[in-house]
Amino acid sequence: MRYHKIPDETIRRLPVYLRQLLLLQQKGSTGISSRSFSNLVHIADSQIRKDFSYFGDFGVRGRGYDIKKLIREIKKILKLNSSCVVAIAGAGRLGSAILGYPGFKKYGFKVSCAFDADKKKIGKKIHGLTIRSDSKINSLEKRKIKLAIIATPSDVAQNVTDKLVKAGVCGILNFAPCTLTAPKKVKIINIDIAMDLATLPYYLPLV
Repeated sequence: MRYHKIPDETIRRLPVYLRQLLLLQQKGSTGISSRSFSNLVHIADSQIRKDFSYFGDFGVRGRGYDIKKLIREIKKILKLNSSCVVAIAGAGRLGSAILGYPGFKKYGFKVSCAFDADKKKIGKKIHGLTIRSDSKINSLEKRKIKLAIIATPSDVAQNVTDKLVKAGVCGILNFAPCTLTAPKKVKIINIDIAMDLATLPYYLPLV
C-alpha cells in the first residue's frame, strides 16, 4: 500500500519511533502511553499522534499503544516487513565499517554485495563479503537490488551513482561529501558527518 502526501519529516521520524519501540520490546514492555513514549523519543505527543494519523489510528484511548502491533505497522509503512537487500559501493575505511555494522539486521536489511574500483581490494573478503569490481555494478539489475549505499570518494561518487541508477537502484544512502544528481524516481539521502558536526558549535554556550 502506498500513502500519498506524507511529509518527509514524518517519514524520517518513523525510524526513530521504531528504534525506541524495539528497545521497549526487548525489555519486555507490551504497551505504552503516548505521553511516556513522547518523553522517550523527545518528540511532542501531539506530533506523534499527528504522524500516526496519516496512516490510521494505532492507539487506544486510555490504554496507549500496543508495542508489538505498532512495530508491525511501522515496518509495513516503511516496507521493512520483508528482508531488504542492499549493495555498497566503496570498500575503504568507511565502507568497511558500514559492512560490519550490526544494526542493519534488526530493521531487516541485508548487505549482500560490495564494490570497489581499487584492484587491491577486489577479491578480498571484508566482514564475510567478497569485494567485487565496480564494473560489475550492472549485475544488480539481474538480482533486482533496489537499495545502495555510496561510501566512495566524492570525485567518483556521481559516476557510481549513474551506474547504480542504470542497474535499477531506486534508493541511495550517500556518504560521499558531495551533491549527487539522479532522475526524480531515485531517492537520495545524504549523510555528511562533517557537515552535521559543523552545526554543533552554534549551540555551544558563549564563554
